[in-house]
Amino acid sequence: MTVKVAINGYGTIGKRVADAVMKQDDMTISGVVKRRPSFEAFDAVKNGFKFFTTTQEFVSGFQEVGIQPQGTLTDLLAESDIVIDCTPKKQGYKQLYEEHGVKAIWQGGEKHDLTGLSFNSFSNYEDNLGKDYSRVVSCNTTGLCRTLWPLQQEFGIENVLGVMIRRGADPWDSKTGPINAIKPVLKVPSHHGPDVQTVMYGLPIQTTAVAVPSTLMHLHSVVVKLQKPASADTVIGLWDKTSRILFVEGSKGITSTAQIMEYAKDTGYKRSDLMEIAVWKDGVHVVDNTLYYYQAIHQESDVVPENIDCIRALCNTEPDKWKSIEKTNQALGLK
Repeated sequence: MTVKVAINGYGTIGKRVADAVMKQDDMTISGVVKRRPSFEAFDAVKNGFKFFTTTQEFVSGFQEVGIQPQGTLTDLLAESDIVIDCTPKKQGYKQLYEEHGVKAIWQGGEKHDLTGLSFNSFSNYEDNLGKDYSRVVSCNTTGLCRTLWPLQQEFGIENVLGVMIRRGADPWDSKTGPINAIKPVLKVPSHHGPDVQTVMYGLPIQTTAVAVPSTLMHLHSVVVKLQKPASADTVIGLWDKTSRILFVEGSKGITSTAQIMEYAKDTGYKRSDLMEIAVWKDGVHVVDNTLYYYQAIHQESDVVPENIDCIRALCNTEPDKWKSIEKTNQALGLK
């Protein structure tokens, strides 16, 4: 079965998911949707995707710049098995998807309550099998799950404390700050800890967050109290066998998020995307069963593999999560 995938919102995440879908041999893009004629609309047409706009009222805006939509979102849903909703949060498309009997996946900007079900490839793939709607958790939550889930399986977790040092804006965003400040999130816990618990049920985790004037990546400082004895070497060995984790080392000159992104450029990733989670190997320490580590999250791309796996789970085309993860990794060139 080849799953026909619609992308509603061809922006930062949508265009990356579309590229990833096209690399899979069991799914294809039925079309992409934009509301306004940004440069990404021209990119979608250039890439050969069937192009649609949200409703009829937006058609003339595209025609004025030389783009002829092939219909509206409603028309695209009639040609699709599932839609990846990458629109800004609270756009209210769920009723439309329900009316057309199309499965849907939202992104982490939406609340868990929208679907009552969230998704992470490692921790709750099976719970999403055959379901109609789910939400791939946020980039930070995905990053936390990538390293915490194997720890929970191998050693058990008594408690997690995480500080999210968040980029102020994406690289393309000229409207968001802070520019010359460090801005704390005064609500405790920050939303990241409760978001982890939507896919790692009952995990004892507390998080705080600050926004900093950087656009490149998020940085996590994580402290984990383990239930079973461990050492830095055993933790590193565990993560080395874990999918979608990439080790970097300060001793080899990678001491910041800027150097990680430069590495991604040098490695030849499209758009310099780093879908893996970068963990500083020489920043992993264990003292009295308490683990300390730092990891960096490329907020524009780390959720892309999870979207691909979530398509397979909801459409029930691959019931084995490890087979889906491996298939996705191979297609995307990931570890």
